[in-house]
Amino acid sequence: MGPHPAVAAIRLAVRRVLHDILTEHHTDTDTGEPTTEPLVLVACSGGADSMALASALAFESRKLPLRAGGITVDHGLQDGSAQRAAEVADRMAALGLDPVDSVAVTVGREGGPEAAARDARYAALDAAAEHHGATAVLLGHTRDDQAETVLLGLARGSGIRSLSGMAAVSGTTRRYRRPFLELDRQTVRKACVAQELAVWDDPHNADPAYTRSRLRHEGLPALEKALGKGVVEALARTAQLSRDDADALDSWAADAEAFVRDDTGRLECAKLSGLPPAVRRRVLRRAVIAEGAPAGSLFARHIEEVDRLITGWRGQGAINLPGRVEARRQGGRLVIRQG
Repeated sequence: MGPHPAVAAIRLAVRRVLHDILTEHHTDTDTGEPTTEPLVLVACSGGADSMALASALAFESRKLPLRAGGITVDHGLQDGSAQRAAEVADRMAALGLDPVDSVAVTVGREGGPEAAARDARYAALDAAAEHHGATAVLLGHTRDDQAETVLLGLARGSGIRSLSGMAAVSGTTRRYRRPFLELDRQTVRKACVAQELAVWDDPHNADPAYTRSRLRHEGLPALEKALGKGVVEALARTAQLSRDDADALDSWAADAEAFVRDDTGRLECAKLSGLPPAVRRRVLRRAVIAEGAPAGSLFARHIEEVDRLITGWRGQGAINLPGRVEARRQGGRLVIRQG
């Protein structure tokens, strides 16, 4: 008799990602074998999603030429968080994961509590991956998380890139992998029950003080009541379609950027004005970031103001942007520089 269907589903999802990692891993040209066994870490909070992911990684890694470890991050935001982090680390070690780390972080305030916690968590994961020489870090985001991310992006009016949600593979070195984006939260939780895995339900996930929590417990259920079942699947599908479109537009903008610059590298307003708005704004965003504006602080309204220097020129002055970057129109050129 095979494993429970939910357990089989999570293992298959992880197996596919691990095979992708092995295929991408550098191989010896003579033997075709990996020069070293890559290390894959799982980021585990102790919740159902990440515990299911940890168990699937531990199971699948035994059959493949790779090493599997885990890391849990203690945000220090709740009483007893250090003890819970230690318990999660013990559970990962009991699954056979090695190395296993528990890392405490200090959460700042920039961008709000949710964003600050996320920034601290990813900084810790990056540091752990660098320390251990890990090839990849697996994250337990599910299809439900993807749907919530799309709705949050829609509410912010952030454009098609925000609607594309979370990528299955992300990070500058393709470090982060999300095997469960096509699995719903219920399937993952069933897998934990079937394997008798101890899980911890973070009270923050049910706290209405947090936007995502309100969306999860109030917003999405209201949408399903009004529109019927299938909203989560539709939103996840929207994310993939939006990502394909956004990737195509980003590629177009990268090619167009060389065309709209003069021999000295300055942006020519006349050539910029001939580009479709979606492409032109991407060119402008790339140029502003290249001059030192932090991408995370650069919003649509900033780029719209810069765009008006091209499409609505009335002799207006310089536009001040995050990172002390300034954009002004001068002699038919768009001058962007850090002041």
